[in-house]
Amino acid sequence: MPTLDPLPDRPAPDNPSGKLVLLRHGETEWSRTGRHTGLTDIPLTARGEDLARGAGELVADYDFSLVLTSPLERARRTAELAGLDAEVDPLLVEWDYGGYEGRTTRDIRAELGYNWSTFTHGVVRGKTPGETVEEVAGRASRVLTRVLPAMAEGDVALVAHGHFLRILTAVYLRMAPRFGAQITLDAGSVSVLSFYREQPAILSWNYGRELPLVPSES
Repeated sequence: MPTLDPLPDRPAPDNPSGKLVLLRHGETEWSRTGRHTGLTDIPLTARGEDLARGAGELVADYDFSLVLTSPLERARRTAELAGLDAEVDPLLVEWDYGGYEGRTTRDIRAELGYNWSTFTHGVVRGKTPGETVEEVAGRASRVLTRVLPAMAEGDVALVAHGHFLRILTAVYLRMAPRFGAQITLDAGSVSVLSFYREQPAILSWNYGRELPLVPSES
């Protein structure tokens, strides 16, 4: 299987030269069945572990100066299986879905009677308070405050979750957080961000061993 080779550095004196590599964790039982998986700490499936190993093959040629992972098991295990020595950063947890935790989009829409989505309509309080998209973007901004200086020293990897990484990408690109709704991120995928001609840019997106069996939420 080919690796996802780092692209040659481009001159960008006013911006970091390193790449920002995003790994979404491998499949879980909830992601396989389309259930919103925020702060619930559940393990990878066997297929999810295989996807995590595949992600490791894709990033094998990088020499990371910093690797951060969400504290949730599905992300930490993905980092481990990908062969990454990752530091836990609590800011990398997934969107807190509040009362919609564990539920599918179809089920929520049937209850509400309209085409609900997390990005457009938000979540409700449940066992946890839930977060707005702006609150998730605030956490992503804090992560980037740490990551961007590290990118001046080399490549950086983040191992985290679908919705969080999509919102972080929107913030990185200097777009509104809800731009994250317009990009997909599959389980076990690898994406690469950097700067191109002094502008934040996507170099590779949603690259992985295979597509998921069904669309997944987080």
